[in-house]
Amino acid sequence: MAGAGDEEIAGGGPARHTPVLLAEVLDAVNPAAGKVIMDGTFGAGGYTRAFLEAGTSVIAIDRDPDAIEAGRVIEAEFAPRLRLVHGAFSQLDAATDEQVDAVVLDIGVSSMQIDQAERGFSFRREGPLDMRMAQQGQSAADIVNTYKSSDLSRIFAVLGEERHSGRIARMIERRRSERPFLSTLDLAVAIEKTVGHSPKDKIHPATRVFQALRIFVNDELGELARALFAAERVLKPGAVLAVVTFHSLEDRIVKRFIAARSTNPAGSRHLPQAPTEVPTFQKPQRAFIAPQPGEIDANPRARSAKLRVALRTEAAARPEEFSIFKLPRIAGMTGVAKV
Repeated sequence: MAGAGDEEIAGGGPARHTPVLLAEVLDAVNPAAGKVIMDGTFGAGGYTRAFLEAGTSVIAIDRDPDAIEAGRVIEAEFAPRLRLVHGAFSQLDAATDEQVDAVVLDIGVSSMQIDQAERGFSFRREGPLDMRMAQQGQSAADIVNTYKSSDLSRIFAVLGEERHSGRIARMIERRRSERPFLSTLDLAVAIEKTVGHSPKDKIHPATRVFQALRIFVNDELGELARALFAAERVLKPGAVLAVVTFHSLEDRIVKRFIAARSTNPAGSRHLPQAPTEVPTFQKPQRAFIAPQPGEIDANPRARSAKLRVALRTEAAARPEEFSIFKLPRIAGMTGVAKV
């Protein structure tokens, strides 16, 4: 389930910013003059720039203040068709009073964040053990140094699919009693010593732990679930929802959302009125779109990417129903507490 290009995405080496599945996203949303597209994951602005160059207007959101500040150059270049909004994409419907023609989400950490050692996402660069996209709240160091080993083991196992989760969690608990983990390399080296590193291994032994911590710190699964409901509220009839994911946990959430909202529910104890409701989305015949071999060769980050697309119907948005996602329950994970 590790993200596209384990070394690049989960916290490894340099990752050149290249929008993944860009041609396919453009084909799905069909940007043109007069349309408004909401880019819920602005990042380095790859998708947004492509939409703007096609003549559309864009509302771009990012919870990382550095991304918003860096985007001011693009904002000035395409004024007044670009509006940057600092905030979480889970609240994207609060960024506009009008309905939009498309919502695009590119889930996960950006290459820009990985390349900044001081942000603490990379296990190959010395930096503080941070990983906070919004630069506020509890950090990865807070979690590693205070959570019980049983909770750490579950975080690593569920969010990182780390088969050595118990061993790593117990090692962390023993080591932090002597001195806390404060840096990325300190944790990465300790993990490598604990589980070993064979030349045959395709990824660094710290990859899955760093991925799990990043997802947990930023409540990425809860944020995605809430963003999908927000997109349902903000999209106009006939509008497009396009979501690019990089590992199975994310993709499963998107898949389940589209499936639940594109069929007439047979009934639910959570939503007694559901049987009378009509689908809010229409599924395309093609379940998902994967990158072509040429894109993967040129951009390893695209390796495990999937694009899922759905069209908004005329039906009114339904109440939020988090049970459709079947999200894992993990102590301290705020998004999952809503399930």
